[in-house]
Amino acid sequence: MPRILTTRTLETIKPGPQRKEIPDQRMPGLYLVVQSSGHLSWAIRYRLGGRSRKHTIGPYPAFDLKTARELAAKALRAVAEGRDPGQEKIAARNERPDTVGVVAQLFVERHCLRVNRPSTVESTQRLLDLHVLPLWRRRLIKDITRRDVLDLLDGLVGAGRPVAANRALAAIRKLFSWAMERDIIASSPCTGVKPPTPEQSRDRMLSDSELRNVWFAADKLGGPFAALVKLLVLTGGRREEVARMSWNEVDLTNRLWTLPKERSKNGKPHDIPLSDPAIAILESLPRIGDTFVLTTDGKAASSNYSANKRRLDALLPADMPPWWLHDLRRTTASGMARLGVSLPVIEKVLNHSSGTFAGVVSVYQRHNFTDEKRHALERWGVHVADLVSGRYGRNIVRLETRT
Repeated sequence: MPRILTTRTLETIKPGPQRKEIPDQRMPGLYLVVQSSGHLSWAIRYRLGGRSRKHTIGPYPAFDLKTARELAAKALRAVAEGRDPGQEKIAARNERPDTVGVVAQLFVERHCLRVNRPSTVESTQRLLDLHVLPLWRRRLIKDITRRDVLDLLDGLVGAGRPVAANRALAAIRKLFSWAMERDIIASSPCTGVKPPTPEQSRDRMLSDSELRNVWFAADKLGGPFAALVKLLVLTGGRREEVARMSWNEVDLTNRLWTLPKERSKNGKPHDIPLSDPAIAILESLPRIGDTFVLTTDGKAASSNYSANKRRLDALLPADMPPWWLHDLRRTTASGMARLGVSLPVIEKVLNHSSGTFAGVVSVYQRHNFTDEKRHALERWGVHVADLVSGRYGRNIVRLETRT
């Protein structure tokens, strides 16, 4: 019988006379294998090419629950893309030692999964898979030169992907720095290599008419991505935080979304009060599985942001200037400021630990601003509802500034 496994339940599991597999309800496809000898290990089961297959992740507790779920999610994403994680594992074993492919896999499993947030792990893996491994997978890592790195970056810039080149360099630099720390290589080929493209911090925020157009376009688009866009507007959350929202984080009765520290950028838990429009969106979503709120299959959070963003943009006026999903967070913050919300409250809504709350203030200031955040987000929700209904300007009341 599937159940949500926890660290506590794992400690209480006892072996029986026969081998058994305990499915994890929170990560469909993941199983804890309990041998009669008492040996515990993790495995996933999946179907590919019409056949049922099994892929072993590793022993417990060497692979704890959090790591097992992350590796299972990675493997199941590979299955969704038509790849066989079991065969990829066998192929990796057969590769020459200390090839870029082998070291990159160790880098992700032994470093990224243990110290980075899931969104960072996913981003790093994607960059390596797209830009690094197709070129260097079977090459010895010690043979990669500075010229190789520059050629890779020049290729991306030449293909019209300058920002991707910057991101790829960051991932490559981290990979080779870790390999140096592990004494796999003596020096990094990234030393002295600068990002090929200067980047400027963005200050784009959407006007009221643009925000209304985006909302209406999301209505036409429908699906999890449309809900993601609207919840980004109403909560001020970060893309990955909202996209990977789970039902056990949401309390509809108390109108609260609690982001755990493991998923927040600053490593601190964050309570986000939910306004009437946010509650309405969450209640309208189909309940697919028991984990992810924004999902199409219940097994993984909805993603494919670039393709869905292009579909959304196609529904917007042709003369609307380019915008990114993160601009919605800036729009929400600026919009609350226009309504009279004080900067400290806005920073708490955004879960910022810098600015007003930096340095010594963070040590002594312990007020959680729960009421102020709720008041601000409820007022912002009213403002957004008025915008999309055409009532804006008829009965707007400024929020009392709170300090």
